[in-house]
Amino acid sequence: MGEGIMRLGYVVTRVTDIEAARKHYVEVMGLEVTDRTETEIYLKGWDEYDHHSIVLKQSNRAGLEKMAFKVHTYDDLAQLEKQLMQYGATVTRFSKGENHKVGEGVRFRLPSGHVMELFVDIEYKGKALPQVNPAPWPEGLIGVGAPRIDHLLITAERPHENVEFLMKALNFYMSEMVVEKPDSDVPVAAWLFRSNTPHDIAIIPGKDEGLHHFAFWLDEFNELRKAGDVFSKHDVPIDVGIERHGITRGQTIYYFDPAGNRNEVFTGGYIAYPDMPVVKWTVDQLARGIFYFNHRQEWIDGFTGVTT
Repeated sequence: MGEGIMRLGYVVTRVTDIEAARKHYVEVMGLEVTDRTETEIYLKGWDEYDHHSIVLKQSNRAGLEKMAFKVHTYDDLAQLEKQLMQYGATVTRFSKGENHKVGEGVRFRLPSGHVMELFVDIEYKGKALPQVNPAPWPEGLIGVGAPRIDHLLITAERPHENVEFLMKALNFYMSEMVVEKPDSDVPVAAWLFRSNTPHDIAIIPGKDEGLHHFAFWLDEFNELRKAGDVFSKHDVPIDVGIERHGITRGQTIYYFDPAGNRNEVFTGGYIAYPDMPVVKWTVDQLARGIFYFNHRQEWIDGFTGVTT
């Protein structure tokens, strides 16, 4: 096939108070509002050029409404649609404009019930920097000044089914997985990618259709430390951090938006390639894999147990 899925395009997250959510994502995270309706706000980071990477949707409960991945070409989209149907997925097409500013694409559910969409075209907005002779960062960044969305982590009652689906029907690659024993190849949890990061999406055990977090990329560790200052200044509830993951090697702070959706700011990690050998973590070392600095089990139980 051609190039297939390129990267995570955007997430649509449910929020219970859209004005409180707007304040969090704009005044704390430093995202730009690119559009809004009565019930939805569209946002992007300063280093993103597509119209939006986050959609906030007014609802009576928090959680993930859907995720959308960007595909290279319409030929790739047709090929992936065929693979999805061969795999037994129920696929529906959506037309241009059905998703605000987004072209036509396909919609389906993962085995865990999560709604995923694939699209090729989205309105071009441009970065906050010029394309000719740009500075490293724009003036006037607010709060954390997050440049872009990075990945999301979802929960599933049978994670291995999602992992198999994403790898076989959608050609995701695996960077790391958790297994019961070193010689096992059945993932208890897995980190999958299509770009060059350790994960564009990860799956851990939990309730079906659950959202554990979606993450914003920061360029380096000092920005992570500054993010911690910003969260404290704005009384943002911090879940964990600053910490380091054994899995992905990333450095992190986890925190909550006003609706209770967990966010992450993430930096570090490594470059992933399709031909790299998969890293395994055994369940007995999983606490160290999740939080390399402070791998006490009571932390881990609270961290993995809270989802929206």
